[in-house]
Amino acid sequence: MRRSKYRRVSRSNNWFSGKRRIIAVAATLVAFGGIVTVTQVSNASTDRTQRKALSACDDIQAPARAKLSTETRKGTYTTNGGKVTQHADDGAGETVSTQTLRTRCRNWVMNNVGDTKDDETTPPTEAASTPPAADPSAGTGEEGQGDNGQGTGEEGQGNGEQGNGEQGNGEQGNGEQGNGADPSAGTGEQGNGEQGQGNGEQGQGNGEQGNGEQGNGGENQPDPEPSEEQTTPPPGAGLGVLTNSCDTSNLTPHTGFQEGSHCVSTEFGEVGEANANPTLLITRAPRSVGVNQPFTLTISTRNLIRDRFLAAGAGGYYVESSVLANGLVRGHFHTACRILPNTNEAPAADPVPAFFVATEDSRGGATPDSINIQVPGLPNAGTAQCASWAGDGSHRIPMMVRANQIPAFDSVKISVRNGRR
Repeated sequence: MRRSKYRRVSRSNNWFSGKRRIIAVAATLVAFGGIVTVTQVSNASTDRTQRKALSACDDIQAPARAKLSTETRKGTYTTNGGKVTQHADDGAGETVSTQTLRTRCRNWVMNNVGDTKDDETTPPTEAASTPPAADPSAGTGEEGQGDNGQGTGEEGQGNGEQGNGEQGNGEQGNGEQGNGADPSAGTGEQGNGEQGQGNGEQGQGNGEQGNGEQGNGGENQPDPEPSEEQTTPPPGAGLGVLTNSCDTSNLTPHTGFQEGSHCVSTEFGEVGEANANPTLLITRAPRSVGVNQPFTLTISTRNLIRDRFLAAGAGGYYVESSVLANGLVRGHFHTACRILPNTNEAPAADPVPAFFVATEDSRGGATPDSINIQVPGLPNAGTAQCASWAGDGSHRIPMMVRANQIPAFDSVKISVRNGRR
C-alpha cells in the first residue's frame, strides 16, 4: 500500500502548539511590556533631569566687563608679520552676551545631560535575560553593586537588579520556595564577578562584570572587599590637609569668568618631568624710556608649546586642566607692565596694569626660542615693572615637579622719565 505524502504530524512532537504557543506569546508580550515600561520610566527621568538643567541655563547672566589695561591695543591682533597672535588682557575684552552664554549652556545640556554612560537616568540599552524555569527551587537574581535579591534556607532567591548608577544594600526578596528535584542547587553566572551559589551545587558561566548575578540557597555572602579607591589614602594624608576639593567650600562654583569669591573645581591636570618643565626669561629690555615711548621686550621660553589659549572674557578662565604634548605643557605666555607706587613695598594687587598681552603663535618646544613684544609706551613717569610668565590653556602658571624649581616667570624694572631720551 502506498503511503500518502501528506502524513499527519505526531501531536507529541509538536511542542510549540496549542496552549504552549499561547503561553509563550503571552510571556513574550509581558517581557516586552516590562522592557518598554522600564525604558519609558527611564526616559521620563532623563527628560525631567534634562528639563531641570535647561531651566538652569535660563538663569545665566553675563558677568560685568573686567577692567582692562590702559595702554594696550584692544582686542586680538598679530605681530611679527602675522605670525604671532597677541590677546590683549588675556582676552578679557572678548566678552560674550547673556544670550550666547545661555545658548552654549543649552547646547551642552542637550549633548551631555541624560546621555552619558555613568548617568543613572540613562535608558537601558539591553534587555535583561529571562531566567530559566526548569528548576523552580533554584535561586536566581541579578546584582550589580547593591540591589540584591536573596533567598533564605532552601528557597529561591528574589530577583533584584542594579546598574552602575544604583548602589546600596539593595532590595531583598525572600523568594519563593521551590520543590524541585534539587532544592539546594543555585544557578548563576560568573565572569569577573557574576556568581550564583547554593548550598550544594554551583553554576558558573561567563557574564558581564559587576558584583554578580548571584543566587543564594541559604547563607548570605560576605561583604565584598573594599575597592582600591577605598583603601588608598589620598595625597597628603596625615599632614592635616584642609581640603582637596570644593565640596567643603561655602563659596559658589567658579564660572570660567574673572570673578572673585568663587571656588575653582578644575583639576590641576598633567605635569611633566622636571627637565621638561617650562622656563622663561626676559632676555632684552631697555633700562630707561620716556613717557609714552614705545619699546621692545624680548622673551625666551623653553618647554612651552604656545598653541593653547581660552579667552578669559569668553569664560575660559581656570576651566581647563593642564595638558601635555610629548611631555611639554601646551599654553601661551603673558607680558605686562605697571608703574610701581614705590619700590619699598609690594604693590596692591587689584589695579590694572598699563600693558598686558597673552602671546600665542603655535610654536615653541623643548628648544628655547625668542619672541619680541612691542610695548606702546607707559603713561606716567616712575619705575615700571615689566613681567612675563608662562600660562597653560586656562592661564595658570604651569606646575613644576619640585618645589625648589623656579617657575616660568621673569621680571625687570625700567625707569620711565618725562620726555624721551
